[in-house]
Amino acid sequence: MAAESEVSFSDDLDGSSIRIGVLRTRWNDEHVSSLVDGIKAGVKECKVTEENIFIKEVPGAYELPYAAKLLAMSGTVDAIICCGVLIKGDTYHFEYISDAVTKGIMDVNLSTMTPVVYGVLNCVDEEQVKKRASNENGGHNHGEDWGKTAVEMAIMKKEAMSKGGAAGGKVKALAAMGLGGGADKEKGDKAVEKPGFF
Repeated sequence: MAAESEVSFSDDLDGSSIRIGVLRTRWNDEHVSSLVDGIKAGVKECKVTEENIFIKEVPGAYELPYAAKLLAMSGTVDAIICCGVLIKGDTYHFEYISDAVTKGIMDVNLSTMTPVVYGVLNCVDEEQVKKRASNENGGHNHGEDWGKTAVEMAIMKKEAMSKGGAAGGKVKALAAMGLGGGADKEKGDKAVEKPGFF
């Protein structure tokens, strides 16, 4: 029996128009392949079609940020998932690679404004990897969550970048949280339509 996910997602995530790029490593191939299967299951649960899932391999985790930047710059996908597995060894190699990959992926997020999901497991041993890359023996395949996260963030970006933001009451809800846009009718203010969800 699989463990429950530690994060919850809306049941109505509609990724039917979303294109997802998955960059996966060949290093630790067995575990990464299982995670990619989880990613595909997660995005398909959100109505992403098979033809809108792009998968490309790179040798190892260190190559993920560069590949993500190229894919983001191509404009062919709405979100990217970088998928890999790093297992601690006897040297400091693990720490240096983990740190560089983490910073590199965040940089691609911010510099390209393309959602890039951090789907890299950083584990002390293979047993930890198995519990996070499979739904067997009480584990949970984190790839499923990464897939749903990519869809949610791609939808958020589309809403943020569209004129007027999301339809309906979202503008009022954001105004109630102090995030602008709403008019104060008691003061006679006129509503100002702003681009995006802010």
